[in-house]
Amino acid sequence: MADYQAPLKDMSFLLHDVFDVTSLWQSLPNIADHVDPETADAILQECAKIAEQEIAPLSQPGHETGVKFDNGKVTTAPGYKEAFQTYAEGGWTGLGGDIEYGGMGMPKMITALHEEMLCAADISFSLYPGLTAGAGLSIVKHASEELKQRYLTRMYAGEWAGSMCLTESHSGTDLGMIRTKAVPQEDGSYKITGEKIFITGGEHDLTENIVHLVLAKLPDAPAGPRGISLFLVPKVLVNDDETLGEPNNVKCGSIEHKMGINASATCVMNFDNATGYLVGEINKGLACMFTMMNFERIGVGIQGIGAAERSYQNALEYAKDRLQGRSLSGAKSPEKPADSIMVHGDVRRMLLNMKASNEGSRALSTYISMKLDIATYGEGEEKAKADALVALMTPIAKAFFTDLGFESTVAGQQVFGGHGFIREWGQEQLVRDCRIAQIYEGTNGVQAMDLLARKVAGSKGEMFTVFADEVKAYIARTTADNMQEFIAPLATALEELETLTRDVLAKAASNPEELGTSANDYLHVFGYTAMAYVWALMAEKSLEKVEQDDFYVAKIKTARYYFKRLLPRTQSLIAAINAGSDVLFDIEDELF
Repeated sequence: MADYQAPLKDMSFLLHDVFDVTSLWQSLPNIADHVDPETADAILQECAKIAEQEIAPLSQPGHETGVKFDNGKVTTAPGYKEAFQTYAEGGWTGLGGDIEYGGMGMPKMITALHEEMLCAADISFSLYPGLTAGAGLSIVKHASEELKQRYLTRMYAGEWAGSMCLTESHSGTDLGMIRTKAVPQEDGSYKITGEKIFITGGEHDLTENIVHLVLAKLPDAPAGPRGISLFLVPKVLVNDDETLGEPNNVKCGSIEHKMGINASATCVMNFDNATGYLVGEINKGLACMFTMMNFERIGVGIQGIGAAERSYQNALEYAKDRLQGRSLSGAKSPEKPADSIMVHGDVRRMLLNMKASNEGSRALSTYISMKLDIATYGEGEEKAKADALVALMTPIAKAFFTDLGFESTVAGQQVFGGHGFIREWGQEQLVRDCRIAQIYEGTNGVQAMDLLARKVAGSKGEMFTVFADEVKAYIARTTADNMQEFIAPLATALEELETLTRDVLAKAASNPEELGTSANDYLHVFGYTAMAYVWALMAEKSLEKVEQDDFYVAKIKTARYYFKRLLPRTQSLIAAINAGSDVLFDIEDELF
């Protein structure tokens, strides 16, 4: 496997040239007082060092060794504990955390790029701090001041970790069916009893305590999702003087043996009259947990980008070194026994698909992160629009990035040929690790339904209009002749997406099955169109600097590839959607 190199130049290009964070942060007072472009660059440079030097070397051996389970205790792969300590000592676990409780308070535009580096270095390692950050976000937004003071500082310091405990053996997406019980106690605490499965980081040896956020129901709770409450359940109880006390009645019953992310502890967690504390209001727990879930869904999308970037770097290095055959137009390296496989059109197709998808995904992720920062720190109409865009784009971030990420890991494996199937090269690990990203935190099919049914149809198209109006405004003001090769197909794609949206909503008014059968393809049409928008933004800034550096030449040529070879994928997707739902439901179950 090639040594990972963080794409810092591309990240800097996005922050400074494409999205102009200098102006953005100055317009957001709650960010401007503690972050500036120089600080951002320094943070990303230091993050690159720890990702490249400390974490990436652990990925392949960690995959081979996995985690060990013995009588309720989990031991992480060799080197993980030391790397996590180094990571925590650098303050990285609190990078996006609330300043009031010891976090660094960095905006999402910074933390998202940080997350990509961690995921590219090692998805398994990234999950431990990623779940902690998400749990911290739910606590800071919904918990009592007492719980914030007691737990957040230690979590941001990396002394304690976090987990989210939702799924039960009979209850996955349909959380209203959970059976875990919470019984109120006289002292205001609750006794939590139940079993949770698929709990990432539910037990490990990286920290001295783990803070579990657990969904449960009170005895008199209403049926379904309206009766869910959220509880903070520590692995080890905390004394009044903030020291660790007795172990709580929380135990890991087993760990899962999985297709990938072997160095991440995926646990069955048993709560047996464990002491827990209410987070938020009774029966309002699902809304509180969605704060963490939406954070994690964007984070899972970034896992797809990270895996895809690592796959591209591996495949590119291999393709340049591997000698095999001759170019169809004549030998390019006649002094060698064969040309490198870079001369073959199919290899170039796979590499350029990966390059265009990766850079487009990173740009779209940064765009969504920018909107999240505006929604968090902005005000007025801009804040409202940004909030709507984040809600609209979250399922796209999760599903589109991970679908493209898996495609890119498989493409990288294909570039390697037979060696891609052999474990020692490390490429098959990326395929394994990336595959789960399409499944957990809500399968990509669920994300597609969230986009089309809840966000687009649920808002009667209003949330979609916020996005469409922004892109239309950009198209209208971008009149330079040298931009029309990008603007014209962007305008066409947006028009087709608008027409598709109207048609699907019209059909769904009389046949709701149209939403379910169209959702997956619709999400991808939307994703490719949104990516076309950010590719146009990147092309515009690159044209301004094309004489300065080959980086910008490559960016423009990759933009052309995207518009000519990847954006046209929408045509087949639209045709499939227009075929309607009848063809799916005309086949009786017994005929399958």
